[in-house]
Amino acid sequence: ITDIVVLVVAADDGLMPTTFEAIDHCKAAGVTIIIAINKVDLDRADVNKVKGQLQENGLAPEDWGGETICVEVSAKEGTGLDDLFEMIHLQSEVLELKANDDGPARGTVIEARTEAGKGPTATVIIQSGTLSAGDAFICGSQYGKVKALINDLGERIPSAGPSVPVEVVGYSGVPNVGDELIEMENERKAKKLSEERHDQKRQDKLQPQQKSALETLFANIEQGRKNTLKLIIKADVQGSLQAIEKSLMEIESDKISLEILRQNAGPISEADVLLASASDAILIGFNTKVEAKAQPIVKREGVQVKLFSIIYELIDQVKE
Repeated sequence: ITDIVVLVVAADDGLMPTTFEAIDHCKAAGVTIIIAINKVDLDRADVNKVKGQLQENGLAPEDWGGETICVEVSAKEGTGLDDLFEMIHLQSEVLELKANDDGPARGTVIEARTEAGKGPTATVIIQSGTLSAGDAFICGSQYGKVKALINDLGERIPSAGPSVPVEVVGYSGVPNVGDELIEMENERKAKKLSEERHDQKRQDKLQPQQKSALETLFANIEQGRKNTLKLIIKADVQGSLQAIEKSLMEIESDKISLEILRQNAGPISEADVLLASASDAILIGFNTKVEAKAQPIVKREGVQVKLFSIIYELIDQVKE
């Protein structure tokens, strides 16, 4: 649901492991990135070091001849924030981000929980139309009628339009993050649709969702569902990664393209599994293993993990 990502990097620390993970997610989602280089008021701030790290990771700053907007800010002093807002506004115009506030509301759940005195609630970002108190809605397999709308300041508001994050009170049950909220004509129709979706959910549980696998990829291509093989590669050392990447990128194919979302040395982590799940990618490990904490997530998310100890077997299986 994100159109523009503002990635905050500390000018004194530079890019951290979590920053690299965020960059990988942004690239996989194909969204525009604006870099906010924070803490420029500190004596030990090194903006050029940060820009150099960004350049090395495929995010060349505009003033270095690239396309990535970088804004120097200080959250403490408040400097540069107007420039940051201006850049966000400019990118919104360039991307022609528009929404119609007329008609039935549609939005996406970004948080959901049960609160004492409120019951099941969810924070929703409205993407089109306007949601008002009293409106009936369907959201995933849950339904409801808006009892209250609460903004980010904790205030009750009568309605919410596009781009407004709002807490919606009045759910029949707790929805899932990512569920779409759709305004309905009345509560009776919303409840009927909810029952149908609950039945469908029970059926779906009997047929688990099939994630990408090397063996099923060809069938998906023939059915016109997929023509990109997305990989996340982990290896024991950096030298192995470079050799694997070079060999894989040399594979020629008219039917399918190869995209490497992430590659680094070390065991397969929870973050790797979550990126693979979000991007429908396959995890490949060379002379490495899956971390104990990541193993239950692999099973839960249904992500395929392929472990190899011989580089030619890895290359041949991807080539096939």
